[in-house]
Amino acid sequence: MIKTVIFDMDGVLVDTEPLHYEVSLLQFEELGITITAELYSTFTGNSNKNIYQKIRDQFGLTHSLDDLLHTKNSLFIDAFNNDSKLELLPGVLNLIVELHQKGMQLIVASSSEHIIIDLVFERFQLGKYFSHRVSGDEFPQSKPHPAIFLKAVELSGHLPNECIVIEDSTNGIKAAKAAGLYCIAYKGEAEGQDQSMADEIIYDFTDLNYDRIKSTNT
Repeated sequence: MIKTVIFDMDGVLVDTEPLHYEVSLLQFEELGITITAELYSTFTGNSNKNIYQKIRDQFGLTHSLDDLLHTKNSLFIDAFNNDSKLELLPGVLNLIVELHQKGMQLIVASSSEHIIIDLVFERFQLGKYFSHRVSGDEFPQSKPHPAIFLKAVELSGHLPNECIVIEDSTNGIKAAKAAGLYCIAYKGEAEGQDQSMADEIIYDFTDLNYDRIKSTNT
């Protein structure tokens, strides 16, 4: 029986991916580098720390990693705070509330930094529903490495076969499967993401409810 649901955040709880892309392009322009859409799509699900390390290496940037991350996060926070139309993805809050009310443990495991996770949780008042928030910034390797999900399972206090993951990105799905977890892929707005490794794909959060998740055969 499933006892814990581990949610990714960007692209699963809230569609912040376009905002990340917008501010990243602005930063890339300031750095004088060109990142193709194809290359950028491979970053989805990675931590900023790993993304910007790859960019530093590939383009020979002399900026420190800390400076690059600080700039990216500052740009994102400003854009997030100024986007009054940004909402949780349709149906996900109803699912979260139902799962919480019926005793399902919820954990978020996001590649974003804690400051970004906290920003989203504060705006949408999600903190009361989730027992733990795990950030990709805590680990030297990001998704598709399974470390973040292995940590989430450890924090849950449950067995891997008592946990499931809801993800949207190729890297996130690979990380969940590498951690030995059942993975549901949400087919949202993210383009260029291969979800074929997921155990199942949903197109709307109304496709999920407590009874269905609890009885998932992992």
